[in-house]
Amino acid sequence: MLIALGLIVVMLSVFGGYALSGGSLGPLFQPFELLIIGGAGLGAFIAANNGKTIKATLGSFSRLKRASGYDKALYMELMALLFNLLSKTRREGMMAIEKDIDSPGDSALFAPYPKVVQDPMIIGFLTDYLRLMVSGNTSPHELDELMVHEIEEFEHEAHLPVDAMNKVSDALPAFGIVAAVMGVVKALSMADAGPDEMGQMIAHALVGTFLGILLAYGMVAPVASRVDRQVGEAVKMLQCMRVTLLASLNGYAPQLAVEFGRKALHSAERPSAAELEEHVRNSKSSGADAA
Repeated sequence: MLIALGLIVVMLSVFGGYALSGGSLGPLFQPFELLIIGGAGLGAFIAANNGKTIKATLGSFSRLKRASGYDKALYMELMALLFNLLSKTRREGMMAIEKDIDSPGDSALFAPYPKVVQDPMIIGFLTDYLRLMVSGNTSPHELDELMVHEIEEFEHEAHLPVDAMNKVSDALPAFGIVAAVMGVVKALSMADAGPDEMGQMIAHALVGTFLGILLAYGMVAPVASRVDRQVGEAVKMLQCMRVTLLASLNGYAPQLAVEFGRKALHSAERPSAAELEEHVRNSKSSGADAA
């Protein structure tokens, strides 16, 4: 994972550079300073957030494993599925896909696209709005408003962990200063200590400032930024489906509808028009057989 690689580079650069410059790593190992800073940061995080945000933040770490999940291959798979679904509705009417969207895991139409089926966010959004389209009681404008509202609400909830981690990141340097001040107070309170011992205790105390800054900007802030990027990828996935479904509702042919969806993608994941056309063409036969 890139996040793990990045954190390793941070640690090797900081501690490796310090050691190569002639510094000793021993004085930097201050577990009690870490206890003060980490414990204060954790306590502040718990005090500042409700149970929903805490649970969402803990859950965001498991999603780091899927950082590269929304790639070009998945988008191609999604657009091929959308093409086959919309083609079937155009040939046979909206009711023709009712059984497919009620049970995607058992549908032959969904079976060739396991990555899509295994993603609960994609399947939930897609089947919910296809179900509304099947009902025929919602206008394109109303459906668009509903999709926009849901995407905005999803984005707001998904950003709660990012906001919580950023606030902890902002607080950690201050907690590092608290730990350093406490160490200096301890050192100065020992009046019978010699100059060598006093200097060593003050050096240990100053490690708190270093650790607070390192934890904030070298660990917590990058993780928060990575979660924020994942939120953006998920929102882009939802926008791609929204644009495609709306194009179909407004009367565009399935091939043009998925072209609308292609235009909504980031350039890094966006297939070319020729790639998409070829992929969709190859999916026609399998989609028709599955239908």
